[in-house]
Amino acid sequence: MGSARLTSGMDVDAVVLDVDGVLVDVADSYRRAIVESIETVYGRTIRKDDVQLFKDAGGFNNDWELTDAAALFVLAQGEGLGLSMDAYTDRIAEAGGGVDAAERVVRAELGGNATERVRQDWDRERLRDVFQQLYLGADLYRGIEDAEPDPEVAGEGFIHDEPVIATSATIAALTRRFDVGVVTGRPAAEAEIALKRVGLDLPGDQRFTMDDWDEGKPHPYALTTLAERFAADAVAFVGDTLDDVRTAVNAADADRARDYYGIGVLTGGLTGDEGRRKYEDAGATLVLDSVNDLPDVLAD
Repeated sequence: MGSARLTSGMDVDAVVLDVDGVLVDVADSYRRAIVESIETVYGRTIRKDDVQLFKDAGGFNNDWELTDAAALFVLAQGEGLGLSMDAYTDRIAEAGGGVDAAERVVRAELGGNATERVRQDWDRERLRDVFQQLYLGADLYRGIEDAEPDPEVAGEGFIHDEPVIATSATIAALTRRFDVGVVTGRPAAEAEIALKRVGLDLPGDQRFTMDDWDEGKPHPYALTTLAERFAADAVAFVGDTLDDVRTAVNAADADRARDYYGIGVLTGGLTGDEGRRKYEDAGATLVLDSVNDLPDVLAD
C-alpha cells in the first residue's frame, strides 16, 4: 500500500490532526512567544515572519528549540555571522534540520572560539522559562510549571489569544464518521487546553504530545502507532507544516500495510500559492484552505 495522491473522495478509516495552525491559530501566541522571548532575554530578536523559515527548514516541531535556534542566530550576529536569515535557515535544512543543525551551521561559519563565546551567552533554560511565562501567563505558569512567575515577564498569557479554527460542525462530522487522533508538538497540558477550547474530547491513547515521545515529527512513530491502535487501513494526517506532511510520507514508507495521506492546510504559516506549492513538493496528497474543508473531501 503506501501513499497516494487524490483530489476528492478520499477513503480513510481514521483522521489524525495537528493542533497548532489546524485547530487553533497560534500566530499571536506561540509564534509571538518565540519572538518576544528572545527580545526579553537578549534585547534584540527576529521578525515574526522569520519563524516560518525555521518551520520550513524542518526539525522544529518543538517551539522551544525553534526559539533556541533563532536566539543562536541573534547571538552569532554579534560575533560577525555573515549569513542572512534565509541563508541560515537554508543551511539548517541542508544540515538535517533542528537545533543541532543550527549549532553546526554557526560553528562552521564562526569557527570554534567565536562559537564558544556565543554558547556562553546562549541560555536555553532561561529562554524556555521566559517563553512559558509569556505564553501561559502568570496563573497557568504557576499551575503547569509549579513555579512563581516574574511579574515583569508574565502577563495574562498569549495562550488566550488563540482563535479557534475548527468549527463545532467540523469536529462533530469527523468524530461521527471516523476514529480521530491528535499528534502535536505541544506539551500535554497545553494540548489539553486547546482541545477543550475546540471541543475535541479524546482519550489519552488517541493523542501524542511532546510528553509522549522523544523523536517528534517528522518521525512516523506516533502516526503509525495511532493507525495500529485504530486498526485503520488508511489514515489522513492534517497539519500546517512541511514536517507534518513529511510525517505522513515517512509513515507510508515505514508501514507498507496501510495508506497514509498527508494533508496540508493554509491556516498556519504556509499560505497562498507558494504554501500550496511547498506542500505539494513535500508530498502532500491534498492542500486545503482550512480543516473545515476536510469532511467534504473524505468519502463516507
